[in-house]
Amino acid sequence: MRRRLIEPVALALLLLPALTPAASREIGPGDDVEGSIAALAPGDELVLRGGLYSLPSERFSVDLVASAELPIVIRSKDGERARLVRSNTDQNLIDFVRAEYLEIRNIEFEGGSAGLRFESGAHVTVEGCEISGTDDVALRANDAGETYVGFRILRNHIHDTDGTGEGMYLGCNEGGCSFNDALIEGNWVHHTNGASVTQGDGIEIKEGSGGNVVRDNVIHDTGYPCILVYSTRGRPQNVIERNLLFNCGDHAIQAAADAIIRNNVILGANADGIAMQPHQSGTPQDLLVVHNTVLATGGDAISVSGPTGPVIVANNTIYSQSGMALRVGGTSSLVTSDGNVGSGAVSVGTLAAGSVGGDLASASFAGEPPMSLFPKAGSALIGAGTVARVADDDFNGTLRDGVADAGAYAYGTGSNPGWTLAAGFKGETPGGSEPGEGGSGGGNGGTASEASGGCSGSSSPGAAVAALLALALRGLRGFGAGQVRR
Repeated sequence: MRRRLIEPVALALLLLPALTPAASREIGPGDDVEGSIAALAPGDELVLRGGLYSLPSERFSVDLVASAELPIVIRSKDGERARLVRSNTDQNLIDFVRAEYLEIRNIEFEGGSAGLRFESGAHVTVEGCEISGTDDVALRANDAGETYVGFRILRNHIHDTDGTGEGMYLGCNEGGCSFNDALIEGNWVHHTNGASVTQGDGIEIKEGSGGNVVRDNVIHDTGYPCILVYSTRGRPQNVIERNLLFNCGDHAIQAAADAIIRNNVILGANADGIAMQPHQSGTPQDLLVVHNTVLATGGDAISVSGPTGPVIVANNTIYSQSGMALRVGGTSSLVTSDGNVGSGAVSVGTLAAGSVGGDLASASFAGEPPMSLFPKAGSALIGAGTVARVADDDFNGTLRDGVADAGAYAYGTGSNPGWTLAAGFKGETPGGSEPGEGGSGGGNGGTASEASGGCSGSSSPGAAVAALLALALRGLRGFGAGQVRR
């Protein structure tokens, strides 16, 4: 009888220390920030008071491995902002040799060769940070032989890089490492196009990396494409949705294969708005391009070169200033085009006639904000798409409810109910895909992978403790209610 009472309580008490955060420590600019970070253990939280933390010239590398139940957290103190600076460029700002279940929040990082380098990593969150003034890429996860999984890169401000200059370099050439099932959301990436930058992509996801969702980012003034994805080599499709892109130094979006490109707004690029072309071992196939609004100021609005498998281009609003609205080079029978509206010639299918001035609230080929691409009353975009290709939501996160308005916005009476296009963080947008496994569905615009799981937030230690104590109490209630009679 006593044994039945003791077992659940003992279990809770034994596991309580393992499920409770080990320590929360607060330091200031005069303290040893390197030593404090290096000493972190699972469940620890390091709170940095506002101010400047100057890193010494030597390499700063750390192993921070925790668990879903007991993550390691490094953050600025609430209401303050810590700034970590490296003045020398022969070392990266910080090298994370191993990082698992690590959360980095609301910290400014400046200088170094690369900013944040992850030599290996899983379930890492970088949120609300600023990375700038690097001599090379700002954030990199591209060490040979590694499989990165479950990163969450959220609402960071990344700008003014140098060297190769990428805002984010994720994965390796030719599948030499892979970066999978990540959520890259709400970031503001710009000015990766300095005079000495040799490349300068905004976000680059390399070959063999899949299941990633890139959404609600604002990317502009880049040297290379604003967003570049390669083939996934059999992994789930990458999803590129609801981003604002302009002043892209090459194409706005470039994809080799295996991607859903949906509900993006493109105001201008030096080359094409959306380009699907061979890259490394990938050739255009398994591509869905649906409900984008593209103003092509430099080249074609949408282009497909050398397709080797199915490519669907549907329900887009595509206006070309001097190039074609849709150019296809190669086997055109592999490209399906329907429900598109705009201006310019097309290689495949037909294009319903539209115009920038007649369809959009306040738009031009200026190539950058301010402008509004929301449909006017009486616009040719309203109901002009193909119902079978309708996506679930639009650029604002507004549900489309099966209505086939062409372009990135679902029409509604009055002015744009969502965020005003600008150089800055996009406003909070509900809904969207989740990273992880692929799938299909007409509600996502046709044959497409959707995502679920993969990057979900870690469980709260407090919640785990509460659940365990509840289990113990149930054992006590069971004991009192009937076990005394046994």
